[in-house]
Amino acid sequence: MERLTTACWLAILGAVVAFLALPDARAAFEEATRAHPYLLGMVKIAVLGTMGELLGKKIRTGRWQLRGIRLWQRALVWGVIGMVFAVVFPLFSFGVDGLLKAGLLPGAGVALAAAFWKSFFMNTIFAFPMMVSHRISDTLIERGQLFSRWPLVEVFVGIEWKGMFRVVGAACLWFWVPAHTVTFLLPPEYRVLSAALLAIALGFIMGLANRRAAAPEAAPAA
Repeated sequence: MERLTTACWLAILGAVVAFLALPDARAAFEEATRAHPYLLGMVKIAVLGTMGELLGKKIRTGRWQLRGIRLWQRALVWGVIGMVFAVVFPLFSFGVDGLLKAGLLPGAGVALAAAFWKSFFMNTIFAFPMMVSHRISDTLIERGQLFSRWPLVEVFVGIEWKGMFRVVGAACLWFWVPAHTVTFLLPPEYRVLSAALLAIALGFIMGLANRRAAAPEAAPAA
């Protein structure tokens, strides 16, 4: 079963890459993204973000977990994040373009500089709060409370903040700033898709954070 799940996971990822390699399919994708940015953002992140989360759980536990984790709720949360991304990427892109045009940032007219500033501000202002929000939604799903009254204070206080800052927060600088610099060099139609593929990397990072958070609890039993 483990090998079959691994094969299916890799097949989905391979299908996405193969689809984008076909010129006609790529053109249809670009047109659909321009026409329906929220819908396409939701679908892309829901699929690939969930794949990233499953990968993170495998890293933490050593096994694929498909049952008993409320998978559809996790996909729903990722879909909402995808719609947020459809707003966030243009927000920081147009904002930084305005700052560069006004001479408030260095690098006007240099594509790499513009991409860096867009990534820098997005990841220092938006990324960590988004990841904290996702950690909260994960906890609510695990407790079966996503569709009930949210005990936000209790969940927020219960976050293992040391691991969040050390692993997730640091990744905003060493990983996400350079990764999204590349993303902002892509045409706008591909930026949310790039974020969706990077969500797999996010699953890996979150898996490491969760494993570190669980390590102190497991130590006494060793």
